[in-house]
Order: sequence, then structure tokens, then C-alpha cells
Amino acid sequence: MAINRLETKVNNYQFNNHNNKQSMRSRTAMWFECKIRYEKTMEDGLQKKVTENYTVDALSFTEAEQRIMEEMSSYISGEFEVADIKKAPYKEIFFDDSDLADRWYKAKLQFITIDEKTEKEKRSSVNYLVQAGTLNGAVKNIDQVMGGTMIDYVIASVAETTLMDVFEYKKADAGSASQDDKPEFEG
Repeated sequence: MAINRLETKVNNYQFNNHNNKQSMRSRTAMWFECKIRYEKTMEDGLQKKVTENYTVDALSFTEAEQRIMEEMSSYISGEFEVADIKKAPYKEIFFDDSDLADRWYKAKLQFITIDEKTEKEKRSSVNYLVQAGTLNGAVKNIDQVMGGTMIDYVIASVAETTLMDVFEYKKADAGSASQDDKPEFEG
């Protein structure tokens, strides 16, 4: 079954942090938050029923369910169920490819525009998901990505989420990467 995928926007932002070159990527897509319920073996050896949250890139609820089941089958041995799927309240995710960026933060940004007729300030809110190691790291990552734009913005809130991981859509591998796998922009 061939599904025509909508073209997603992928941007790479490069920045220096403590003289280590790290890569920031921004990806716009349709994201779905999925809850997975399964029995997890805890550190003390006991089995406990847990529910974990994940995000996948998909075009529909059906594809999101299929993708999360494929992704989780390689991590979970035994039975698991998809307890819930909902559209994510964000369309764009800021990825930090450094090893220390192991948490996900929901950020609410307000874009500031001036109405030319009334000369009044208008603010429109947009939610983002940001990968970082700490809350301060999330704020820095937001500033790194948004600093490359001409948009006036205010960070209204940043809060840590319970997301375990984000699974991006990857084209089916035919043995090697094709030229279509390049991001639209590399910085």
C-alpha cells in the first residue's frame, strides 16, 4: 500500500556549545501522542504494569497506531497495548542530537506582531516540543532555533513532559540512503 506522504519541513541549525559542535534540527509534521501499556520488569525484578507516552510522525490515527506498534515491538518483549492515541498539540519539534538531551519539554511561545491600523501589539501562541537535558537547556535550544529567525517572540512557558521518546518517519530502506533523504536546509 503506497501512501503519498506530505512533505515535511526539516531544518538543521548548527551552534557551538562549550566548543563541542552540536546539531539542532527542527521538524514540522503531523505528530501523534501514543500511550503504551505493558508489563515492565523493574530494577528489583518484579513485574509492574506501566503506561508510557511516545510521539510518532504519521498522517492518520491508523498510521500512528501501526507505526507505534512497529517501533515498540523492537523494545518490548511480550504483549503490549496501545491505550490511547491523540493528535499532539504541537506541529514542530526542536531536536537536540547531543547525548545529554534525554528529556522532552513542551514550550509555549507567543509571537508578537503589531497591527498596522490600530498600532496595538498582538500575540499569537504556538506550542513546540523541545528536546534537551535540562529545563535551562530547553530554553537555550529554543533561543538557538528562534534566534535564527526575524520573529519577535516571548517564551510563555516551558514544562517537562512524560514523553519517553519521539519516533520520526523514515523512508523505507532499500539497502542505502537515497538522495531524497537529505534535509531541505543544512546550516
